[in-house]
Amino acid sequence: MSHVATAGTPITGPLSPVECGRVSAVAGQVGRRMRAWAESYPQLYSAKPFDPELFTTLALASAFSGPWLTADELRMANRVCLWCFGLDWRIDYLASSPDQARETARQCLQVADGAPPAADDDLTRFLADIRDELGSAPAYAELGPVWRDELARMLEAMIKEAEWKHAAPARPSFEEYLGNADNLGFCFVFAAHWIATTASAPPPPDVAAIREASRAVQRVVRLLNDLGTYQRDVEWGDLNALLLGVDRDEVQRRIADLAGQAREAIAPLREAHGALAAYLERQMDFCAGFYGVADYWGAL
Repeated sequence: MSHVATAGTPITGPLSPVECGRVSAVAGQVGRRMRAWAESYPQLYSAKPFDPELFTTLALASAFSGPWLTADELRMANRVCLWCFGLDWRIDYLASSPDQARETARQCLQVADGAPPAADDDLTRFLADIRDELGSAPAYAELGPVWRDELARMLEAMIKEAEWKHAAPARPSFEEYLGNADNLGFCFVFAAHWIATTASAPPPPDVAAIREASRAVQRVVRLLNDLGTYQRDVEWGDLNALLLGVDRDEVQRRIADLAGQAREAIAPLREAHGALAAYLERQMDFCAGFYGVADYWGAL
């Protein structure tokens, strides 16, 4: 089947002042929607780190990564991204053992497979709402299994990281840690965006190539995130590449190599999948700028 994106013509070059103004307006719309969604699931987003700046910066990341897209076209990526922050808080900070992480993962996978959420659990309730909305997209019949697989990969990686954290002072190697980059959730969010903005699935070889490109970008963003969140990770007791025997210069060199590999993976997609290719590359480049200055989370 041919790939047909519902979004407008992708913007691959620098943004003009007029385009920056439009993107900023979309970011404002996105931010308001995110805050409204958070209010709909108060159990999940009432903690102090979910401060106003978190929603603002997530909205900016979304809008500037797809500057040709409307708030409606970014809706699914934003809902899934916000859900992942709630999941991360539940597993990374609130879970007191790997077993609790495993139980959360089990519940999420059941809901993704069609089970009803627990009435008193905003995490699975939000996921069920996402599942039902995403399931109505034309491409879901063919690409839904990709989304389900990315969810399983992310949850498995989160469990592994929980096991590493609770095995302290033992630590994974840097390579083991980088190999667990699905913990970041980038590919899971991207899969939802792909389904929501695509009329039909491309041929299987293209599906594999798009997924590999998203995974290549995810590895870059994983390390960029670590450079930007090092101090918070130390304070919160999280793992970070800089705590695994490598220094900042070495991580930056690895980022440069991985970014080159990601661009090579993206390049063959530009002709047939221009919008997805541009979105992946802009996500990576936005993170390079953003994590050089700040982090999304607020203070505890």
